[in-house]
Amino acid sequence: MKMLQEDIKNGSFKKVYLLFGEETYLRIQYKKRLRDALTTPEDTMNQAFFEGKGCNPREIIDLCETLPFFAQRRFISVDGSGFFKNKCEELCEYLPQMPDTTCLVFTETEVDKRSRMFKLVKDLGRAVEFKVQDEKTLTRWILGQLNRENLRITQETLQRFLEKTGTDMERISGELEKLISYCLGRDMVTSQDVETICTNQVTSKIFEMLNAIGERRQKKALDLYYDLLALKKPPMLILSLLSRQFNQLLSVRSMLSLGHDKNAIASRLGMSPYIAGKYMQQARRFSSELLLTAVRDCVQAEEEVKTGQINDILSVELLLIRYTQS
Repeated sequence: MKMLQEDIKNGSFKKVYLLFGEETYLRIQYKKRLRDALTTPEDTMNQAFFEGKGCNPREIIDLCETLPFFAQRRFISVDGSGFFKNKCEELCEYLPQMPDTTCLVFTETEVDKRSRMFKLVKDLGRAVEFKVQDEKTLTRWILGQLNRENLRITQETLQRFLEKTGTDMERISGELEKLISYCLGRDMVTSQDVETICTNQVTSKIFEMLNAIGERRQKKALDLYYDLLALKKPPMLILSLLSRQFNQLLSVRSMLSLGHDKNAIASRLGMSPYIAGKYMQQARRFSSELLLTAVRDCVQAEEEVKTGQINDILSVELLLIRYTQS
């Protein structure tokens, strides 16, 4: 990423770029920065955009060969083409001879680093991976955004904000925008502001669901499940997240039994001490035996759905009922 930043800063662009990885927000932002550095918004003559698996390599090549109109470079964006997972011999043959007057930018979520296309772009230009950012990096970014608006936030409130948003930067950006507008005229973001404005992500509702299970509040657990279904979340996604949370709690419960403290658990599981504390509170509501059984039941429920033995919605519902019975 540092080399890409240098290219943009110095105006020394490569002919071809591949921006890939799970972090959509950063991919979009850096593609925009490249476009803005190479062309102006009103210069539509020298910009072209292709999207999806139906992209025609011949059309892309023809545009790459077309000289820019009263400009130094032509900017061509190809998004989600799948060329880096499936073969595209036509582009592979063309890329080494592409003129310097074109900057071709590919953006992909997943790539095969063994593919010929990937190796070519890496040799001829830059292949930049955008991974999901860790909590420390996200914290710095959020504080920077708030600081520009002369807003302060406590560490506890910031952690609650991240609980609600998760690590997806696009989601964080949208929630931050709402929060900043809501706090206009003030200098402090409060926990009440976060609770009022920020919507819960799926994993946050799953965490609440586990609290309800631990407290044997059947109606609460089922209501949260129905809320997720109303939001069009697939039952199998909910089951997968439940299974992952049970697994996480099992790890925490095991470490607690060995005498590990909050900081040790946080370090081992790659989370902040604040979040680790939340998991510790929740893990104490369950025995290790129950958590292990729950993990196995989740695996069995998934298997039963896949083999057509039970409906997916009913499968999760029965699981929640089983673990909230008094």
